[in-house]
Amino acid sequence: MSIMLLATVLALAMPAQEILDPGAILNRAVDDFFAGRFTESADAFDEVAALSPGNAPGLWQRGIAFYYAGRYQACREQFESHRTVNPGDVENAAWHFLCVAELESPEAAVAALLPVGDDPRSPMPAIYEMFQGTMTPEQVLDSATPATSSQFYAHLYLGLYFDATGNDARALEHIRTAADDRFGSGYMQGVARVHLRVLEDRD
Repeated sequence: MSIMLLATVLALAMPAQEILDPGAILNRAVDDFFAGRFTESADAFDEVAALSPGNAPGLWQRGIAFYYAGRYQACREQFESHRTVNPGDVENAAWHFLCVAELESPEAAVAALLPVGDDPRSPMPAIYEMFQGTMTPEQVLDSATPATSSQFYAHLYLGLYFDATGNDARALEHIRTAADDRFGSGYMQGVARVHLRVLEDRD
């Protein structure tokens, strides 16, 4: 669900005197996230969830903010919750893996990997198998089509996987590719650029 549509849903769910609040807070949460203010972003997403708890499972952006804010247990719980409204999404399982890997270990993340349904986007099935431990990163790249979106997702999730499993050099290589301007300016492209800044600041 897009940020704009989600803000509209939240507004419709609120009493008239509070109609402007959830959308404004949601926009602030997103702005803070992309500015690198991860703690503030996570707190603002918490405000949105508190104002409209029925819509909280749909806030996958909140889970990503938790990850970068270092709130790994909350991150894990958000993606477990998101599965109840979006059970087929491989990205949800991938971010859950990332949270559990930080909270416990990559081995624990494999054991706790969320099941998914049919995600037809290339190369999502291969990405899932990589996080499951049944496909190599090289096979993920081989399975990606030449389409821009397929190449983007392959490099993004390879970079995140390598980061979670301790291969800093390969993480930087793939995240730098995913953050390239040729992949556009969508939300996940923005996440790639955020992660690139995190990796560069770590060095």
